[in-house]
Amino acid sequence: MVSPPYPTLLAELLYTRAQEFVGLYDLMLGWFTQVNAAGWQLLAYPSEQALLTDPDRQLGSSEGPWHALCEQARHHGLQAAELEVRRYNGTLLRAQAELTYCQIEERPFLLVRLTEQSRLQQAERELAHSVRRFEAVFASATIGIIVCDRPGTIVSANQFAQQLFGYAPEALLGQRIELLVPEAAGGPHHERLRASFNAHPQVRSMGHNRDLLAQRQDGSVFPVEVSLSYFYLDEELYVVSYILDITFKKEAERELIAQRQRVERLNAELEQKVADRTHALLSTLEQLEQRSQELTQALRAEQELGELKSRFVSMASHEFRTPLTAVLTSTALIEKYPGTDQQDKRLRHLQRIRASVNHLNDILEEFLSVGRIEEGRIEARPVALDLPALVRETVADVQGLRKTGQTIALELACPGPVHLDPSLVRKILVNLLSNALKYSGENTQVALQAQCQQGQVSIRVQDQGVGISPEDQQQLFERFFRARNVTNIPGTGLGLYIIGRYLELMGGTIALQSQPGVGTTVTVTLPYENHSAD
Repeated sequence: MVSPPYPTLLAELLYTRAQEFVGLYDLMLGWFTQVNAAGWQLLAYPSEQALLTDPDRQLGSSEGPWHALCEQARHHGLQAAELEVRRYNGTLLRAQAELTYCQIEERPFLLVRLTEQSRLQQAERELAHSVRRFEAVFASATIGIIVCDRPGTIVSANQFAQQLFGYAPEALLGQRIELLVPEAAGGPHHERLRASFNAHPQVRSMGHNRDLLAQRQDGSVFPVEVSLSYFYLDEELYVVSYILDITFKKEAERELIAQRQRVERLNAELEQKVADRTHALLSTLEQLEQRSQELTQALRAEQELGELKSRFVSMASHEFRTPLTAVLTSTALIEKYPGTDQQDKRLRHLQRIRASVNHLNDILEEFLSVGRIEEGRIEARPVALDLPALVRETVADVQGLRKTGQTIALELACPGPVHLDPSLVRKILVNLLSNALKYSGENTQVALQAQCQQGQVSIRVQDQGVGISPEDQQQLFERFFRARNVTNIPGTGLGLYIIGRYLELMGGTIALQSQPGVGTTVTVTLPYENHSAD
C-alpha cells in the first residue's frame, strides 16, 4: 500500500479552501496559469477558465505599479503592497497583495495572494491620512494656534505660536492660558470670560469693538486678532485659539488716520477759499446794483474773467460772454427806470442779473472742480446714505430748471441705506438732471430711476431731448467737448467729464444710449458696501 502525498494534499486543500484570491502567476507568460475558486469569484469572473483566458491580461488599474511589484518580488523573493485591482466588470477593488517568488521546472512563477481590504481597514487608513494632514496643517500654519482644555491649561501649541510669544518648544504645554494675557486684561476677568465661553461654546471672534493685546515671555505686549473654535474629545471640551499678530496693521491704520485728517484739513482750507471767493463776487454784484462805481468794479471783474477764460478753449469764452452781456444790458435798462412806479421793471432786470451771476458761478465751480480733480484733491468718502431721500432732495433742487410743461418722474427701489459719498452722488444727479432738462423741449418728461441690488446702485436718467449723434458720442467725456447739435444752447462741455472722474473715484461706470431727435438715456452704476442694504 502506497502512502498518500500528504504535503501535496495539504497544499491543495489550503489552495482550494482559501477564502481570498490565490493564484499562480507565470512571469514569462505574463498571466495566471491557475486560480482558486475564491479568486475568480472575487474578481467577478464567471469561471476560472474565463480568468485564465482573459485577452486583456491586466490585473492592476494601471500596468506600471503591477509590473513594478512583480519585479520587486522576483528580486527579493517576497513583496507586499496595497493595490487597486481591476475586476472583470470594470470596477476597482482595493486589496492587500502578497507576492512570493518560486521556480517550477526552472520556470519563474509568483504565488499571488490578494486580500480585500475591509471597511475598517480603509477607515483606519483614511483616518491615518487625515491625522497626518491635520498635523501638517497645524505645524506649518502661519498663525498661532493654541489648544486648551476646559480649565484653561494649554495642551497643544504649534511652532508659530511658540515663536510668536517667545517661548522655547514645548515650554507652553501645561501652562495656563492667562500666562499670555497682559496683567491689565488677565486675572479673574479673563477667567470669567473663559468660563462664559465654556458654558456656551461657539465659533466666534474675540474683542468685538475693542483692541486685544497679548503678552510675550519677556513681558512685552502686542496687538492681536483672536478667533475661537472648539471640539469635544471623549466628551471633554477643548478650546482652539487662532492668534494673529496685527502690529503692522495697527501702525498702517494709525498712519492712514493721520493722512486722512491732513487731507480733511486741506479740503476744509480749500473750501474756505472757494467760499471767500464766492462771497467776494456776491459783494461786488450787490454793489453793482446800487452805485455806478460798483459797475466799474464789475467791469474790471469782467476783464479779469476775460484773462482767465483765454486760458481755456473758445467755448468757455462764449459761456462767460453770454451772462455778462445780460448783466450789462440789464444795468443799462435799470438806469432808464428811475421812477418809483417802475420798481417792478427794475426788479425784473435785477433778477436777470442774479440769474446771470449764478450761471457764472456755476461755470467757475465747474472749472474749480476740474482743477481739484486733476490735482487729486477730491476723494470719495462713503457713509451710510439714504439714497431715496437724497434723490428726492436733488429733484426738488432742480425744479427751477424746468421749462414749461416739463415733469420729472421718479421710480425708486432702494429700501435700505447704501455706503456711498453723498456729495459726489448729489453732484452727479444734479448734472444728469440739469442736462436732461436743458436739452429737452417743453411739455416733455424726464424719467429718473434708482435701484439697489447685489451690491450695486443703478441710476438711470432718460429724457426726450435732442439726442446725440453716434460720432459725437465717442467724444462726450472729453473736456470742453459739446455735440454739434447743441452749440446754440449754453454749456461748458465739462459736465460729463466731471461725472466720469467722480465715478472713477467711487469705482463706478457710466453708459450712454442716444438717438438724435428721440432722446438720451444715461445709466450710472456704483458699487457699495453691503450694510444690510439688500
